[in-house]
Amino acid sequence: MESAQEDASSTDVFLVTANVGSLFEDPERLLQLWLSEFLAKIAVAQPRFLALHLQEVGGKTYEKSMEYVQEFIRCLCDAPEMGDFTCVHIFMDEDFKSAEHFTALGSLYFVHKDVASLKIWNFLTHSWEESLQDVKDKHIYSGNIETIATKEKSKFPQHFFPECKWSRKGFMRTRWEINGTVIDLVNIHLFHDASNLAACENFPSVYCKTRRRALVHTIERFHLDEQNGTVPFFLFGDFNFRCDTEGVVKELTENLTPHRVQNVKNENDKIHYRNSTGNNVLTVGKKEFSHADHQLKFKEDWLKKFDRELEPLKDVLVEYPIKFVPSYPFEEDPEMPTDYMSTRCPAWCDRILMSPQVNEIIQSDDWTYGMIGEAVCMGDHKPVYLTVRLKPNKGPADPTAISKLPESLANLVNQALNDESLWMEQSVVDDSSASNSSAAKSRYILMKKGTTSPCKEDTDEAGALAAKSDGLDTESAMLLKETTV
Repeated sequence: MESAQEDASSTDVFLVTANVGSLFEDPERLLQLWLSEFLAKIAVAQPRFLALHLQEVGGKTYEKSMEYVQEFIRCLCDAPEMGDFTCVHIFMDEDFKSAEHFTALGSLYFVHKDVASLKIWNFLTHSWEESLQDVKDKHIYSGNIETIATKEKSKFPQHFFPECKWSRKGFMRTRWEINGTVIDLVNIHLFHDASNLAACENFPSVYCKTRRRALVHTIERFHLDEQNGTVPFFLFGDFNFRCDTEGVVKELTENLTPHRVQNVKNENDKIHYRNSTGNNVLTVGKKEFSHADHQLKFKEDWLKKFDRELEPLKDVLVEYPIKFVPSYPFEEDPEMPTDYMSTRCPAWCDRILMSPQVNEIIQSDDWTYGMIGEAVCMGDHKPVYLTVRLKPNKGPADPTAISKLPESLANLVNQALNDESLWMEQSVVDDSSASNSSAAKSRYILMKKGTTSPCKEDTDEAGALAAKSDGLDTESAMLLKETTV
């Protein structure tokens, strides 16, 4: 009987994560497409609590995109589909001039008028906001939001960043009591893979280790927060998780021959994997990952076994089974909404994770984990969503209580935070470490711009460069070194 009453009074929660950087690179074509698809999903789901976590708000040039960010928020808040959400809290980190603080994260929360009881946490007073007016109505915080007490925001420590150079990576946390049940909602953006060549050297790659260190640091921080305590949390954002690139390449290149092509002038290496007839099947470069069957191959089930970045964290973070295709990197062209770009190995970058304690406060058999806009251009990242039903009156009565640091997390902290290899600058990772056996054979090719055929081939660099004396226009050509390894 109690279970039936609990089920009837549970709150439908809709969580979404979306990296929207590319929307603001081409707002005239993409912004309304994205909003239309997102709002259509909300109209169907009809949640009572909606959390939208955005990353890369404003794109690469925030100062030029601010007006579009404001239009995005206005369109979202004024949409008819959002009319019954009478309580709105929006936190937009827009202080792009502050390298120390700027994360480009946006956390947007919409609460339906039918929600009977709602509280939001104050991270400075370490207590719930007392005034109902501070919770209800519409609250939009933008620009410099460092002093806003109903959120906690932080960039990762500078030494966590590749080459110790600041970039827009960090997290933002809010805490809610919804019909007597307390949860933390954490928006996060982790580091990307700078080079495919470095990423496929081994697993875990240096980039994977860097992401893991920042993620473990964040979770440990919550567990050690004596003033605010520890409550069940949902952690959702752009984790930039990548497939085991080394394993993927091995899977795709069985019985193929690798040929390294090096641009002698700018050291822009690529490796072409060719079949017995000499056709390229896979090409891997620093920012190129292209397969002969690119649009179908990475939507097949085989790829899922290489989604391995969460394996060491399985005791501290849980996730529902993924049944959708990789969420990144999609073409940014509205005419090609289901196609992947050939820049990276497609991966499940955008995720919704949770602490194990969440299982105690939700209806465990009533959930949906999916993607928004499968057939519509949503930018290079497709938004990912999770629907759950939150049980009422599950507390905790005292959110400031501290839970013991799980042993599995303590072990991860020791491993990730003390990994000496991560103190090396990522820029010194050698992209040219593909096997250089003594049997490797090289040839130099002089390629004319705008052609796919060589204008001169030779077995050594000097011979190829001698092409100039043969009357060839080397100023408009490019010298490549191809090695069979």
